[in-house]
Amino acid sequence: MGQATTSARQRARRHDREIIALAVPAFGALVAEPLFVMADSAIVGHLGTPQLAGLGVAAALLATAVSVFVFLAYATTAAVSRRVGAGELGAAIRQGMDGIWLALVLGATVAGLLLAAAPALVGLFGASPAAAPHATTYLRISALGIPAMLVVLAATGVLRGLQDTRTPLYVAVGGFAANAALNLALVYGAGLGIAGSAWGTVIAQNAMAAAYLAVVVRGARRHRASLRPDPAGIRACARAGVPLLVRTLSLRAVLMTATAVAARLGDTDIAAHQIVLTLWSLLAFALDAIAIAGQAIIGRCLGAADPEGARAACRRMVQWGIASGVVLGALVVAARPLFVPLFTSDAAVRDALLPALLVVALGQPVAGVVFVLDGVLMGAGDGSYLAWAMLLVLAVFAPVALLVPHLGGGLTALWWAMTLMMTVRMTTLWLRARSGRWLVTGAVRA
Repeated sequence: MGQATTSARQRARRHDREIIALAVPAFGALVAEPLFVMADSAIVGHLGTPQLAGLGVAAALLATAVSVFVFLAYATTAAVSRRVGAGELGAAIRQGMDGIWLALVLGATVAGLLLAAAPALVGLFGASPAAAPHATTYLRISALGIPAMLVVLAATGVLRGLQDTRTPLYVAVGGFAANAALNLALVYGAGLGIAGSAWGTVIAQNAMAAAYLAVVVRGARRHRASLRPDPAGIRACARAGVPLLVRTLSLRAVLMTATAVAARLGDTDIAAHQIVLTLWSLLAFALDAIAIAGQAIIGRCLGAADPEGARAACRRMVQWGIASGVVLGALVVAARPLFVPLFTSDAAVRDALLPALLVVALGQPVAGVVFVLDGVLMGAGDGSYLAWAMLLVLAVFAPVALLVPHLGGGLTALWWAMTLMMTVRMTTLWLRARSGRWLVTGAVRA
């Protein structure tokens, strides 16, 4: 009994070291991403209100166009980490290259569509006559950077699959610094206005993509992996990504429904909701870092035909998720007097905001389990289950959320509905994790 206990503790400590080594740099890279938009907003904001409003519309459209393809990172991480676990480093990089080629194809397609449809899309968002030209200019120029943005997603997945989250952190920090410097130089130094901001971001994104490609190409040459496009491999990557695309679209539908319901509740509630959603998203970055570690570790264990190791890693990461959720929830409650005044001085907004924040805080342990198990099942390549489970979650959440305005529950009731949504997600993910059906071993998931 004593030896078994000691062995379990040693295994837990080993998992802890690995989780920390992967999750901490991943968190830094995740936080660096939204800083791009923040830097653009801070610089463009001094040009005038129409320019800032135009940036807001264009940034929302770009974020939507890119975020639906986040499966490029998730699916690539799972596929590459399996190959790594099986000891097939050359094949791992070859599979990663298929994901990068798919990113280029999708990026070129989306960029072409945005270039052609930019004025119409800006009009659909209801931009004012003063803001619309600025939004169109920014969107059209930034569309040229979409292929690079998608390559960054796919290449990030390659490196995560190779158990490397440090390089994405370095590239993200370098990209943010370059973006800020270029924006200042082009917007004010060259006098290009909002177009300068867009060009700065495009240049920074392409530089990031080039840095990633240099790392991947170097690895490919070391392991004699082909860099040429493989149509069969690209199609396989696309097929693996479809279920994760469905999952991502379903999740975005949940968030859009919540925002639409908050808008019906009135200006005060939608303002408070935006603050709560911003904080909820920030907390999600911390929990998503553990999920990224989960994707890499689980994929490697299954590729190495070690289902028991995958189970043990899953259990340990769930413990990490719960503990992180408790800590984050406590921080939200304790820090409310400090950060709420930073967002608003409106007493009515604060009154709506505070009880909703308590609901968010209470739900963080649930969110911790959700993010971890989501990452575990992604790492296992269990995309089909994730897609169906998220569609079920959307089917449960949407009618409950749409009832909130009619029942007079206000913003707090809406966030209780969001907590219900996360609880349903946790239940579906826990049932799958417990079943063991995701424990499919081998270099490639059959």
